[in-house]
Amino acid sequence: MHPTQLNIPYYLNTMLSETTFHVLTTLLTLLLPPLLAFYIHYDYKAFLSLGPGGTPATPLGYLKIKLLSLICLRDPLQPLPVPPHFRPQNGYFTAPSALHTRKGPRPLVQGVAPQRQQTQKSDAAIYKILVARLRALAQDPRNRLTERTSCFEKHSSGLFTSIPITRTCGGEICHAHPSDGSLHLTLHPADAKLMLENKWGERHPLARGGWCRRFVPKEFVLIYAPRDEAEVDAVMRIVAASIWWVSGIDVNGEEAGPRRRSMDVEAVGRSMEGRECWACKVHGCAGRSVEKMTGDA
Repeated sequence: MHPTQLNIPYYLNTMLSETTFHVLTTLLTLLLPPLLAFYIHYDYKAFLSLGPGGTPATPLGYLKIKLLSLICLRDPLQPLPVPPHFRPQNGYFTAPSALHTRKGPRPLVQGVAPQRQQTQKSDAAIYKILVARLRALAQDPRNRLTERTSCFEKHSSGLFTSIPITRTCGGEICHAHPSDGSLHLTLHPADAKLMLENKWGERHPLARGGWCRRFVPKEFVLIYAPRDEAEVDAVMRIVAASIWWVSGIDVNGEEAGPRRRSMDVEAVGRSMEGRECWACKVHGCAGRSVEKMTGDA
C-alpha cells in the first residue's frame, strides 16, 4: 500500500489502544495479588475480632464462613412467615403491646458464626444482672431447665430444657454472649415478627431453613444486648417466649404448683416431625455433660 493511502490516525489509535491494554493488564497482574492478600488479611482479622463462637477461629473456619456467607439471608430484618401447619398461628405474645419498642437506632451487628453486636453493648453490671436472671429461671425446678455450655456457640452461657418439643440443638433455648451481652434464641415466627418490628433484634444470617437447618433452626434470632435494667426485663420476656416455644412451659404462668405445658406448642412439635432436621446432628451436642452456666461478666 502506498504511504499516502495509510490511515495514520486510525493506525496510531490502534497502536495506543493495544499498548494501553497491555499496560493495564500488566498493572492488574502485578497489583491484584497483593491487594487480594491485604483484603484477606484484613477480613481474617475482623473474623478473629468477633471472638470465640461456634466456628473455630482458624483459617479453615474462616474459609467455611466465607463459603456460608454466599447463602446467607440478604435481609435479616425480614420476618419469617408462619408456616400453615403451625397451630396456633399466634405465638407467646398474644397482643402487640406485650413488647414495647426499643429506644434508639439498631446496633451494628457483624459476622455469621460467630454473629456479634459491635455497638451498644451491655456493660459488666447489666450483663451480670442478665446472667443472674437466666440462672434464676434454671433454679426453679418447675421450669424444667438446666444450665450448660451452649451447644451452638460452645463458649457461651446456655439454658436448655429437659422436655424439648420444638427441635433445637439438644433442647437449647438460648445462650448469652459475654463479649457484647447479646443472646441467640429460637422463637415462634409470630413472636419473632413482633420482636423484629419493635427493634429488639434480627434473624441469624443462616436462619433460612432447608439445608441451613444443619447449622441453626429456621426460627433462630439474635436479641440485642440490654443497656439498662428496663431492657433486661424486656429481654427476659423474649426469653420466656423462647422457653414457651421450645418446651411449651410458660415461666410466667402459675404462681404456685407445677407449670403446665402448652398443648398448642406440643401440637406444633408433632406437626414438624419429619419436616425438619436437627441442628444437633451437625453440632454434635448429643450426650454432652451438664455444665454450670459460663460467661459471667
